[in-house]
Amino acid sequence: MDTLAEINIKGFADEYIDPTLDLFDEIEKLKKQKNAVILAHYYQEPDIQDIADYIGDSLGLSQQAAKTDADIIVFAGVHFMAETAKILSPTKKVLLPDIKAGCSLADSCPPHLFKKFKEQYPDHLVITYVNCTAELKAMSDIVCTSSNAVQIVQSLPPEQKIIFGPDKNLGAYVAKKTGRDLVLWNGACMVHEIFSREKITKLKERHPGAKLLAHPECEEVILQMADYVGSTTGILKYATSYPDKEFIVATEAGIIHQMQKDNPDKVFIPAPPNNAGACNDCPHIKRNTLEKLYLCLKNESPEIAVPVDIIERAVKPIERMLEISARLGL
Repeated sequence: MDTLAEINIKGFADEYIDPTLDLFDEIEKLKKQKNAVILAHYYQEPDIQDIADYIGDSLGLSQQAAKTDADIIVFAGVHFMAETAKILSPTKKVLLPDIKAGCSLADSCPPHLFKKFKEQYPDHLVITYVNCTAELKAMSDIVCTSSNAVQIVQSLPPEQKIIFGPDKNLGAYVAKKTGRDLVLWNGACMVHEIFSREKITKLKERHPGAKLLAHPECEEVILQMADYVGSTTGILKYATSYPDKEFIVATEAGIIHQMQKDNPDKVFIPAPPNNAGACNDCPHIKRNTLEKLYLCLKNESPEIAVPVDIIERAVKPIERMLEISARLGL
């Protein structure tokens, strides 16, 4: 009988990892051996963020990967993020540590239903939030991010009719900021939908000096309370730039790891959800673990595949977004 226990990693039925292995060291060796790069979203678990070559939001990471000479991209995020990396780097092998790491927002907009929805508004331009499937991007005219959505809508002629999807909360925020009458798809992110106004109010009473930072995927009632509304990158920059010492953070709690690393003298409190949990964690992105990342890189699997015709159509709205952003100096 072996004296060393072996760990069976769920999702890799025949794979075992010796618990004495230094996974950080092993992953570094595999990266060099395979000419691989690891991308980690801000919402990932701390260990994955710490070993990543690049940390950021989904589109920024995909753009970074496209600039590297790596042969393999390991995207520690969710399925649509890895798809976006494949769209922007079609000749590279793109891996996702857990193939079941999906996204409630992307899932809330099935492409076949969105196609029928789009057909009801033939004179409308389609703008989709980057947090959607490759197939949905391929049905779009322009892709946007939470940090440039307002400016992209403002850049279009006032008479231009617009469908915005899949996030109704981000869409409502953009409509309010721009004064435009957008046709919204009724989709949302489960993480950003369940913040509790009552619990945040009580939390602010206990921390009267704390600034509330919120992602625009949150519901309007939360955004009205916020001192700052912005993307994950925007939230990080705000916390670093402003002298305040306490912040309540209304987005996925994984971002707090990076905020704390960048600002060790400040206090970051996850905004409470309207359930029994203490904070908001995305169960999908948290499916990725350091062990799964190691096995993924070792076996070069699971691999993300996107049909060539989808890539060819999906890259165009992304390129249009980048062109508009460059023109506006974003």
